[in-house]
Amino acid sequence: MSKLSDALASKTFVVTSELTPPKGTDLGPLFAKAELLKPYATAINLTESHAARMAMDPVAVGHLLLDHGVEPIVQMTSRDKNRLAIQASILGASALGIPNVVFMGGDPPKNGDHPDAKPVFDLFASQLLEAVQALNNGTDLSGAALNQSTHLFAGAVANPGASDLQAEIDNLHRKIEGGAQFFQTQAVYDANSFSAFLEKAGSTKPILAGIIPIKSVKMAQYMNEKIPGVDIPETLIKRIAEAGDDKDRVLKISLEIAAQTIRDLRAIAAGVHVMAIGWEEHIPAMLEQSEG
Repeated sequence: MSKLSDALASKTFVVTSELTPPKGTDLGPLFAKAELLKPYATAINLTESHAARMAMDPVAVGHLLLDHGVEPIVQMTSRDKNRLAIQASILGASALGIPNVVFMGGDPPKNGDHPDAKPVFDLFASQLLEAVQALNNGTDLSGAALNQSTHLFAGAVANPGASDLQAEIDNLHRKIEGGAQFFQTQAVYDANSFSAFLEKAGSTKPILAGIIPIKSVKMAQYMNEKIPGVDIPETLIKRIAEAGDDKDRVLKISLEIAAQTIRDLRAIAAGVHVMAIGWEEHIPAMLEQSEG
């Protein structure tokens, strides 16, 4: 069964993280990062062709992670699969022992490394959740009986900084109605704003706040301009800018900012979802610093 489900039910502050399967078959670097994160994260997300860039199937990677004693959360998108294929993947994940899945739409193929790929988007995220809820209850989406049910702990994503916040909250509640048991969010850089979102959302399910460390001024500016719902305060960008080209100082300040954000979130969030994007080796220090 799902350790993530148990941890969220216990009301402890939960940490999840995220890794990207490789473009190829060498899983050594991913396994090394997973081993490093194992003492700190209850479970680790595995992305599905992140940013529409083709990579190994996360269900396969998740099954192999179980052999390393690491609990996976397999991401599934509606971008590449219709309702037949997505239900087949869910059944396969369950048969391979995957305990957790999280559903989302996915980035459009035109933004990735196969821009001519045809997008599918047969189901909305709330309908993907309805699919896993049906499979957990012993039928497929059409109502046909299964010879054995799945047993998956299903989650979804949310964006606390969405430009149309009420529409985002309405969608969050549709996902809960569809069967979402937990949420992971877009990156959060202000605990007060996140607290206001939680109050407005009134979610009955635990929400893990997204954490992405700021690696550079350029990265911060790009995220503010290009990623919907991300708002990195100018005060934080100035702190990174003050480090200039000193990479060690940039890292120190970035980890301080992330640790302080996590510290501020401990009293209000169910936990955090840390997306270090290549800085996974620094997550332990970040989390330890956040406890101070």
